[in-house]
Parts: sequence; structure tokens; C-alpha cells
Amino acid sequence: MKLENKVAVITGAGGVLCSAFAKALASEGCKVALIGLHEENVKRVAAEIENDGGCALYYECNVLDKENLERVHNDIKSKLGECNILINGAGGNNPRCTTAKEYFEKGDEASEEIKTFFNLDKEDFSFVFDLNLVGTLLPTQVFARDMIENGGNIINVSSMNAFRPLTKIPAYSSAKSAVSNLTQWLAVHFAKSGIRVNAIAPGFFVTKQNKDMLYDKNGNPTPRTKKILDATPMRRFGEPKELLGTLLWLCDDNASGFVTGIVVPVDGGFSAYSGV
Repeated sequence: MKLENKVAVITGAGGVLCSAFAKALASEGCKVALIGLHEENVKRVAAEIENDGGCALYYECNVLDKENLERVHNDIKSKLGECNILINGAGGNNPRCTTAKEYFEKGDEASEEIKTFFNLDKEDFSFVFDLNLVGTLLPTQVFARDMIENGGNIINVSSMNAFRPLTKIPAYSSAKSAVSNLTQWLAVHFAKSGIRVNAIAPGFFVTKQNKDMLYDKNGNPTPRTKKILDATPMRRFGEPKELLGTLLWLCDDNASGFVTGIVVPVDGGFSAYSGV
């Protein structure tokens, strides 16, 4: 790996997957800047990195607030230097934009008691969509400026939803599909500037955000978990460490210098399986 002393900025760095990304990059000698919506989460991850001998700064920041991002960018630049690697990991779904049922049933259109497609709130849909897509766009606008002269790497976090939309979460599925498309657009747009843009599409990993959907209060798998695992040929959830090889490969110009505009599924075979 040729990553020592590079500056890596990671959004969503307080989460399970992106905190693992931050630790992996720090272990390769990167100076990492952790951006998250909740200070206590990124502060904890930064402390763990520093306890292991790494270099980490942390920032409480809303990726939908460009002025906030600009202030963070200026501080990172003054303390660590220009950004060489940007990981756009902020995103996620919200129960406010999740339908109660997987399939429409006649009569749902008149329901006011359960969340259906017909009573999804526009503001809730926009919140989830913007968090994922605009939350990728704005950090790229801010930090890619550092890469114009010397090149760099941008890695977006897409999802299985971009390949095969999941039931019940229309805004999240739409947004992640858009993230994959934006990844390809940016790859072409920046190709002559030496900036490579790729994405990782994780399959199913247990995180703080989806744990309650996958396991009940007693720790037993939910029916949705059974459906997921039945559609995953390897018949298990992924471990965060199983994303790190792809991450480090994409970050290393020697290993993947001619790779740009791809979305790499790391999914135990989920995207390849037809169900029969």
C-alpha cells in the first residue's frame, strides 16, 4: 500500500462500516479526518485510532450543510494538509419513509393508520434521498478541490439497493441508485484531472441502523433476515473487515490506477443470485 501520510476524509465515520474504513486507512499510515453528525461517535473512533498510534481528527458536521463542510475543510487543510482520499459514507434510511407492507393491498390507498406508498410524506422522502445523494454531492464539491492539481481518490458508498431495490424503502433505494450513477458521472468528469471515482456497494451487514429490522428484542432473527439470508448464496451477513480489501485496493493508485467509474458489490453473492 502506498498510503502513508495521505490525508483521508471519511463522512459517516461514526457508523459501524465507515469507522472500520477509518481505522483501516489509519493503520496504513493515512492521516484521517472523521466527519459525523454526532460528535460523541466520531470522537470515540478518533480516540481508538490514536490509542493504536494513528493520526485522527474528528468533526461534528452535517453533510447537507455546505457552509459547515467548508469550515471543516479549512480546518482539516490547516492541520493535516489537502485531502487525497474522500470516502462518502454518510447516508442511511429513516422509518418515516418506510412502508409498513412489502406489497400493495387494495384498500391501502385509503389508510391513514399505517404507512403506505400513498401517504408517504414528500418531506420525509426528500430527507432520505438528500441525505444519501446530496450528502455525497456536497462533500465532493468541497474536498475534490484539493485533488485538482495532484489527483486523488473518491470512494462513494452505494448499496445492494442500487442493483436490486428492496421492498419498503423507496427513497433509500432510489437514492443509492443515484449514488451509483453519480459515481460514474464523476469518474468521467474528473478523468483528465487524475481524480478516480469509484463506489463500494455493501451487501447485508449488521449495523446500528438496521439491527432492529434484522433481530427482534430477544435477539432472534426476523422474517426479513430469513429472506435476506435465503437470497445470499453465502448464507450469512458480512463482517466490516470484509470490505477493507476492496477499500484499500481502490485507494491505492499502484494497485488500481486504471480503475475508475465502477461500483464493486461486496455482498456474498446477493446481486448474482436469481433465487433459483
